Amino acid sequence: MTLKLAIWDMDGTIVDSRDVIQRAMTRAFEQVGLTPPQYDDTRKIVGLGLFEACEILAPPDISTERLTGLVDSYKNAFRVLRTEPDFHEPLYDGAMDALTELRDAGWLIGMATGKSRYGVRSVLDAHGLDHFFDTIWCADDGPGKPHPFMVEQAMGAMGVEAPQAVMIGDAIHDIAMGRAAGVRTLGVSWGFGAAHELEQAGADEIHHDFGTLRASLFAFTSR
Repeated sequence: MTLKLAIWDMDGTIVDSRDVIQRAMTRAFEQVGLTPPQYDDTRKIVGLGLFEACEILAPPDISTERLTGLVDSYKNAFRVLRTEPDFHEPLYDGAMDALTELRDAGWLIGMATGKSRYGVRSVLDAHGLDHFFDTIWCADDGPGKPHPFMVEQAMGAMGVEAPQAVMIGDAIHDIAMGRAAGVRTLGVSWGFGAAHELEQAGADEIHHDFGTLRASLFAFTSR
């Protein structure tokens, strides 16, 4: 089989982190004395680098020092949440099956995520996903979404060209990153981005469940 690379986003695509990200953001804002954002605002920045995301959500006149404090507060809040008894960051139904089928079929599997390396490791360890991924690129490695860096690095590491790769994600930043790298983009509607937003961002396809997503990926192998 010709080499094919499926590059996955993490938050909102493989793991349902909607609740925990909002909780962490709420705590972070409260800790620095700011009014927390509403979920509809938070969901639109997921996938961006943390500093840029906090800058978008914070008041426009926030000082650099206070913004840095907000970023640090978010990191700390997320780490604390992971230690609490009610912490829950589950896999989406169908995610494990999709990864397993791709691995069994000989696909290369990559990750391009706005999570930190620490956050990625926490998810991989919690769900036993480490063996699925051939190459992982995250917020600590270089330019974040929507810059094409992570997708380009994943392709370079695996020795594939853009026509051999697909980017799978739930946010407009995933779609923009994939388009900038010249790969096919598959949007999923079960995470942070709404279907109409993914369509407007130029996603080649939009999927509402893992069944149709898997079918599309396996159709891609015949191109």
